[in-house]
Amino acid sequence: MTIQPIRKLIEGQAVLVVIDIQGGESSDDNDSAIPFMPDYQDYMDRAPAIIKAARECKIPIVFFQEAHRRDLIDFGRELDGAEGIHLLEGDPGTEIDPTIGMLPDDYFIRKRRYSCFFGTEFEILLKGLKADTLILIGGHTDVCVHYTFVDAHQHDYFARVVEDCVAGSSQVAHEAALNAMEYLQRDARCTTSEVISAFQDSAAPQ
Repeated sequence: MTIQPIRKLIEGQAVLVVIDIQGGESSDDNDSAIPFMPDYQDYMDRAPAIIKAARECKIPIVFFQEAHRRDLIDFGRELDGAEGIHLLEGDPGTEIDPTIGMLPDDYFIRKRRYSCFFGTEFEILLKGLKADTLILIGGHTDVCVHYTFVDAHQHDYFARVVEDCVAGSSQVAHEAALNAMEYLQRDARCTTSEVISAFQDSAAPQ
């Protein structure tokens, strides 16, 4: 069996992908239409430090927002699963969490489905950014993060998931999704501290 080389955390040009860190959704909200694992917000609270480090090190950042039309026309089969009606346009909880540090001129893409690639201009933007490595943070680990990772893999990007800055619908689903992503790219899983260090290394004079 051919042994593939160990990859660096960042290969070539990195892009930080911030997936669906939106306001008003909380793991402590018993009335939420979306299930959340315990301590979900603790994982999201690490996002601002990663975003700040990316900005300081000139790493491009792309923010994603899941949002659905109020007439529900674009939910498709999404409501056939565990989730109820959620993230409708105009609802306060649909907006990007203001505490994570998105700026008015940041790259921002609204999506209707789980994967950041599906039905969006993401691939065009990545080509313009000359991206090689996509670093994923946000939620849910087992839904939007996982499906975006799979599409990134199938588009031949190096894909990394920051395991302490993503959170899932349950602890079991979170761990299973991380394992599934590691199956596709064995160097996929990393931590907040490792990513920030890699950003700083990439920005250091060679």
